[in-house]
Amino acid sequence: MAHDVVLLHGFTHTGASWDPVVAALAESYRALAPDIRGHGAAARPEPVSLEGVLDDLAALAPARFTLVGYSMGGRIALHAAVAPELAGRVERLVLIGASPGIADPAERAERRSADDRLAGEVERMSTEEFARRWAQTPVLAGQPPAVEASVHADRLRNRPSGLAAALRGLGTGALPSLWDRLPEVRSPVTLIVGERDVKFRTIASDMARRLPDADVVVVADVGHAVHLEAPERVASVVVYP
Repeated sequence: MAHDVVLLHGFTHTGASWDPVVAALAESYRALAPDIRGHGAAARPEPVSLEGVLDDLAALAPARFTLVGYSMGGRIALHAAVAPELAGRVERLVLIGASPGIADPAERAERRSADDRLAGEVERMSTEEFARRWAQTPVLAGQPPAVEASVHADRLRNRPSGLAAALRGLGTGALPSLWDRLPEVRSPVTLIVGERDVKFRTIASDMARRLPDADVVVVADVGHAVHLEAPERVASVVVYP
């Protein structure tokens, strides 16, 4: 019997970013890696909102599935795990470099304003220009050249207008914090973080203490985007929890 897996990508990526992980999964796993609204082939659907993305997920996902999310996709996956229409269908969560959001309302409002300003700048850039700028984000530093090249090619599948809409509708400032709702997550959760990703290692430890059933996997010698630097390791965690 095939096991169904749905993989949600991060901001500026597309579903194709999961190809190495999908290739490393066992043959008994059937994977879906959709483009999230605002990205790739889903750049035009509106609204680019959490509600819209969760509706898309509810429509495409099987009756029962493992949900894997990276960064922005991880935040969305957590929201799916507490959404009435999806919570009962999520058998397990695997979150990579993910956070429940910003708990402090003032800090979240400040981040939302910053994301809105950045969205305005994105709309005045080419995809190539923004892809190169986003690659300089400190949390993404230190990726091997082959990974950088692959990620850059994936980012070029996007449109500035779609990425701007994703910043405004799905950014860290736009989504409500789930820190206080972590005890509601009933599916087992595996939190994957890179050894070099100090910030998200701390976040993962804090999340694990609040989740009812969670463990943390730290992958040696990699940074924030573990699935890009160590896809076989991520696949092994999905297959052998």
